[in-house]
Amino acid sequence: MMKNNRQAMILEIISQENIETQEQLLAKLQERGINSTQATISRDIKQMHLIKQPAGQGVYKYAVSDNRNRLNFAEKLRTIFRESITSIDYAQNIVVIKTMPGLASAACSALDNMDLTYMVGSLAGDDTAFLLMKDTEAAETFCEEIKEML
Repeated sequence: MMKNNRQAMILEIISQENIETQEQLLAKLQERGINSTQATISRDIKQMHLIKQPAGQGVYKYAVSDNRNRLNFAEKLRTIFRESITSIDYAQNIVVIKTMPGLASAACSALDNMDLTYMVGSLAGDDTAFLLMKDTEAAETFCEEIKEML
């Protein structure tokens, strides 16, 4: 529970102030009554997918990566996929995913919410999903990535 509180506090701090270093972040946490170590803060930054972005005048500050939600979502998706997908294949730019009965629409919904720039759209039946990709290469790459997940 302390980790969640600390990480929530980190998000609050970086949203309110320009924090350039882990040491500054550590000091701000201590001001709020949270004692930690630089190593712990470093791990938090990695786990939370925080990045340094320009704050102007050559200064950089910690910020939440645009990928953060996608990465957290990808972990959940990986779990769902492992438990629901039975096979995946492609023909030109169309990917066909076979799932356990009733789970194709859940798989499509998850994929639709991932902002995959190479996916044009999806269509789900009961245990089969069709994904329309921009080209054959995107379909092939996507299938390889999903097969690695499984």
